[in-house]
Amino acid sequence: MIITFFKLVVIIYASILTANTNSDYIQSLIFKTEQQYQSVTDFQVEMEIKLDVPGFRMPKKKFKVFFKQPNKVKIKTKGFGVLPKTGLFTSPVDNFDNLKELRLITLNDKNKPNDIIISGQLITDSLKVKIPNEYARLTFIPAVDVKLDTLRWVIKSVTTRIDTLKIMKINNNYDIVDGDYYLPVTSTVEYYIKDAKLSKWLKKDISTVIGKDQDLKYQKNNLVEGNIKIKYNKYKVNRGIPDKIFK
Repeated sequence: MIITFFKLVVIIYASILTANTNSDYIQSLIFKTEQQYQSVTDFQVEMEIKLDVPGFRMPKKKFKVFFKQPNKVKIKTKGFGVLPKTGLFTSPVDNFDNLKELRLITLNDKNKPNDIIISGQLITDSLKVKIPNEYARLTFIPAVDVKLDTLRWVIKSVTTRIDTLKIMKINNNYDIVDGDYYLPVTSTVEYYIKDAKLSKWLKKDISTVIGKDQDLKYQKNNLVEGNIKIKYNKYKVNRGIPDKIFK
């Protein structure tokens, strides 16, 4: 079938227009989610951490956390404790700045009609937590799926994967706290590392708050599966935390 030059121009123009429309729509979703995030200027919260990662031994731990926009964080605890670096206390814009080639994934979930996924390729050079070596950088091109609730404008989950193989997933559950603020009440960070060359990335992502780093111990098949479960209690939101707290 012969396509006339005019029809070809129309097809190309329509494709560009659709791509631009999708890009604008994605940016509007990110903007609205960022607006919701920015509505909380500061908060104080108690976090209860339960760690289940091979090689790390830590009893259930409580932290007192202070946060102030744009990126001030103060964590207090007694003794040894760990927290994941990735995903917590990071704004939506900062999260999406690490991604390229963003696209929408429609879920068609009748039970959750407001959920939508924005998926993109990870820009490894932009990460605070670096891919451990050049082999991993060239061999693995991770994708990230960010699930948004377009009713409440919050991030419900972030999944990092290579093709269909999950590397890490963060799940957030929200509720109304301190009267009128929709914030996380539980979070779970799940790790699935099936290649020893990516194991250093996991170790770097789990940061020690107080105490010395411990060595990860791997199963015989080089598989590291683990999770960090977080509960948030006693929120105090938008009370005006002084800057001296963070010094």
